[in-house]
Amino acid sequence: MMARMSAAVSQPLTTPSDTAGLPSSAGSSETPNGPDHGKRWTRICAREDIPRLGARVVRRPYGGNIAIFRTASDTFFALADRCPHRGGPLSQGIVYGDRVACPLHNTNVELPSGCAVAPDKGQVETFDVKIEGDFVFVALSANGGENR
Repeated sequence: MMARMSAAVSQPLTTPSDTAGLPSSAGSSETPNGPDHGKRWTRICAREDIPRLGARVVRRPYGGNIAIFRTASDTFFALADRCPHRGGPLSQGIVYGDRVACPLHNTNVELPSGCAVAPDKGQVETFDVKIEGDFVFVALSANGGENR
């Protein structure tokens, strides 16, 4: 049976100069060199806060919300929380395999690429995710914008 779950994060992602008000465990750090150069990794939550076959919404003051998905195989993906078809909340869709089905019109979106599955068309923005210890991080560029 497929689970359909979503939980909201009360704190939005922040810019490096705006971490006041967040718990001391929250925050971001830039990676100075290597393949993550220029990305700002923001700690979102504990990995167990996102249920398998579920999602968590990260509210942002700019650029729309981000949905972080966890698959049955324990892989995490982050996409803009807006279906390419009619803007439905992907975070409220059904996660299966490496895809999510939009709750409004059943548009299927591939989690790794953000691309709609044929015959549907369109693509949503994706964000890099990494797991360090028991925590989920999402990458933003050093200037506070999206990374892709």
